[in-house]
Amino acid sequence: MSGPMALEPGGAEQHTLALRPPAALRPPRALLPDDDPTLVVRLPRPVPDQEEVDRLAADLADRIGPAVHPYEVAALLEAEGLSADAVRQRYGHPNLFSLASALYERVPRTFPELAAAPDPWRPDTARCLLRGVLFALPGLAYLLAAPLGQAARYAPALIAAGVVSWAWGQALGHRAHLRLAAGRHEAGRTLLTGAALGASLATATGAAVAGGGPVTLAAAAQSLYLAAASALLVLARERLLLAALSPLIAGAAPLPWWEPGPVLRLGLPLLALAATLAAAGWVLRGVLGTPPAPGTRRPPLPVSLPYGLFGLAAASLVLLEGRQHPYAVIVLTVSMGPAEWLLYRYRGWSVAALRATATPAAFLLRSAGLLGLCLFAYLLPLTPAALLTGADPAALLLLAATLWTALLLQAFGVAWPSALICLTAAGCAALVTLLRLPPGPAVLPLCCGAAVLCLSVCVLGLLGRPSVHA
Repeated sequence: MSGPMALEPGGAEQHTLALRPPAALRPPRALLPDDDPTLVVRLPRPVPDQEEVDRLAADLADRIGPAVHPYEVAALLEAEGLSADAVRQRYGHPNLFSLASALYERVPRTFPELAAAPDPWRPDTARCLLRGVLFALPGLAYLLAAPLGQAARYAPALIAAGVVSWAWGQALGHRAHLRLAAGRHEAGRTLLTGAALGASLATATGAAVAGGGPVTLAAAAQSLYLAAASALLVLARERLLLAALSPLIAGAAPLPWWEPGPVLRLGLPLLALAATLAAAGWVLRGVLGTPPAPGTRRPPLPVSLPYGLFGLAAASLVLLEGRQHPYAVIVLTVSMGPAEWLLYRYRGWSVAALRATATPAAFLLRSAGLLGLCLFAYLLPLTPAALLTGADPAALLLLAATLWTALLLQAFGVAWPSALICLTAAGCAALVTLLRLPPGPAVLPLCCGAAVLCLSVCVLGLLGRPSVHA
């Protein structure tokens, strides 16, 4: 559709090839002879038929109301097949644009709400809860195997290997998801290579701390399990991992009433480890069997570095909390499932906030409310859990808030601010704890509280903009 051409005095119509009105083609009146007998017949201008125009406006009111310019109404009339003759003869208007202007003036502006779009970030509740359980189930292996050896002797090596595995797993998970966007074959290659390197590095760390001996075997078993479980979780095979861990569940469930003996205490964790490794190998074999995507490029390694640093900081903070309240770590581990669910809900609610607000300031205010709502929903169930485990509620809640807000930033690709803030908090808390400086045990909630404030400012400053969620 084209609009009417603007023909203004002194404009483009004065050029030789420009369209001109008939008045411009007539010679001036002074050039005509006074006795020219030419008879000029003037046709009457068409008179608009108001009733017909009103009837047409009523018929098309639902489609004319949302228009923001008469040209949109003209386009609608053209789409309805209204001819120029019908405009003149039936409605009494000289052209389509005159009729469109009349209709636009008659119908009041209405802007109906758009139909609610499906939430692209709707979480899988069962899957998120299952992942939280899977994060905590490996702890049953320590419960079964603890009476077989000296726990105090094994703990430093296992903790050191676990911290390395945590940091490596965060970086590997991020890199595998980047490769998963290119294809499952590429993600499988990344997981196969990265898991093997991570298990080797964590085992070497545990061996260095333990000085060799049978403790190294325990560190190796732990590192192999964490590497295989990470691969299964990245490839969304949670149910398969749950089946692999079923020997631990079967062995730990009757412990309050039955002593399984040393054979089962050692054999069931090893069986679960073997099942997890076999499941990971079977899944990776199927993934590597898919055809590779052509023309893919590997992302640079430094892209995943802040995720690994955040894993190191998170492991250190959790370790500091676990030194005083070990059961609080179990509560925090299980809560990672609901935390993941809330990350999805925050993204979905932010998209809905775009439809409900009209200014950047209103969206920022809505984002602040969403952040507070998600933190409240996440921390509320942890309060009675902290009291039941005998942990300091302030320390546990502030640590959980630190981890969740950092994960929120990472979910939007804002990795470096969360990594640096958490590293600073973990470094300060560890330094004060090792040197036994004041304020003593209160240093962890103080550091986590400062980290939560800094992370919240980053969330509102970076995620409080509509463009991030569009």
